[in-house]
Amino acid sequence: MLGRVLHTLQDFYSHSNWVELDNTEPFANLIQPDLPIENIAAKDTATCRDCASGNCPNTILANILQENKLTSGYMGISSSEKPKGKCSHGGAGDLTSAAVPRGGISKDERRPGNEALHDAAVTAATSASLQLLEDIRGAAGDRDFLRLMGIDRSSGVCFVIDTTGSMADDIATAKAVVYNIIDSKKGTQDEPSEYILVPFNDPDFGPMTRTTDPEVMKNEISKLTATGGGDAPEMCLSGLQMALTAAPAFSSIYVFTDATAKDIELKDTISALLSSTKSKVVNFFLTTTGGRKRRSVTATFNDYRDLALASGGQAIHVTKGKLHEATGIILDTSTSALVTVLQRSRSSGSETFTFLLDESLRNITLYITGSQMTFTISNPAGVSQSNTQLSGGLGTIQSVGNLWRIRLDDDKQSGTWKIQMASAQPYTLKVTGQNTITFIYDYVHAFKGPHPGYAPITGRPQAGRPAMLLLSVMGGRGLRVGHGGRGGPHSSVPGWACEQRLDDGLGQRGHPGHGGRGSTGGLW
Repeated sequence: MLGRVLHTLQDFYSHSNWVELDNTEPFANLIQPDLPIENIAAKDTATCRDCASGNCPNTILANILQENKLTSGYMGISSSEKPKGKCSHGGAGDLTSAAVPRGGISKDERRPGNEALHDAAVTAATSASLQLLEDIRGAAGDRDFLRLMGIDRSSGVCFVIDTTGSMADDIATAKAVVYNIIDSKKGTQDEPSEYILVPFNDPDFGPMTRTTDPEVMKNEISKLTATGGGDAPEMCLSGLQMALTAAPAFSSIYVFTDATAKDIELKDTISALLSSTKSKVVNFFLTTTGGRKRRSVTATFNDYRDLALASGGQAIHVTKGKLHEATGIILDTSTSALVTVLQRSRSSGSETFTFLLDESLRNITLYITGSQMTFTISNPAGVSQSNTQLSGGLGTIQSVGNLWRIRLDDDKQSGTWKIQMASAQPYTLKVTGQNTITFIYDYVHAFKGPHPGYAPITGRPQAGRPAMLLLSVMGGRGLRVGHGGRGGPHSSVPGWACEQRLDDGLGQRGHPGHGGRGSTGGLW
């Protein structure tokens, strides 16, 4: 509905003679139902002169301009008829543009001779759109306005919890951890818009509980008990699938289990859901006592790791006594304005990764999961800190289970950083920060017609073929967004390039690319 309203509002400036009348500000009466729209050219009043070439810059009659009369252009898709002397919309799809007076007054596209009018229409339409959005924001409040725009400052949080008998040692800790997650966000800008709980056992999973009230969620979690199932594979992925299908976009999902996945055949389905449901971050917490067959635990943990990586989350393997410590380390990944600067996964070996940090980023944190590894971080000035220096010249390092967190000091240097990794086992690396500049994205295709544009595609683009990525960027006024080309130093989506000034903090841009997860902060 909002899109339809904005479309009509913006069309006024492109399809009428508002800017030809030398108006530089939006027409406020359009969005004020109690104000009249006056001085419209009469039905029998000629408004345009003939343009034989069909491509004249301004065909509005002089008397219409002098009398400050409003008019617009007729559009004919199946008929060329229009009232005598009236303007046409113009363009190849408008049959009336071939009838005298020929040509058209549409400023939808920049053409030779109409550049100034096109730019003026764009400026007026942009200002009018922002004026309308500000009015809606003032009436609805920030929280509901952001939800309307699909860019809620905080989305949902989901808890998928194993309630089998083997979790008897963990269930109390899991509850305490969940309470901490809920309480730490309550009343802040990061407070979730929705809470979802999905318990799973064997052979059952669910039922799902969803609420917007944190106290209701805490009460439901308090009812969980660890019974049945035994110390064997459980229905973990079935519970996760239920959470994924219900959770809003950009949700954080926490999975607590001490067992392998009995329903591992759902792995591909879960991967597809993660791709189609937008950046739902899944964090797995697998706790063990060491009594289970190591091969089985390792195999499923690798599957958990694959799913976590696909969502931008972490798969953390800890002993039962360290669960609370591990969740404390990972809790800050659900904060607002979080951006991913770098994310990599490797099977083993030695490699050096570089990442660019700029002055707009704060709370820079590195997360590494893996075992039997060493790493060294270096800043642009050449100062280094290794994994053996828990408090060094660059920041502080914490570790629990297979998880390492490196939090850089606030006085970090802008520029190109590097981290040298060496591991005998598979590992993941993720660099995050907080930034007021962020974006949401869709894979889209272009469509033609009277009003060409972009529409989201279903699923992911075909591998190996060019794709189009549409970014909606949120940031401060005066922001200039640019991206390096293929192979350039700022390239996170190869082959994609754009530059768009966002004078009012919100912009949208679509350009050919090759897919992939976007990232901000230090890249623009």
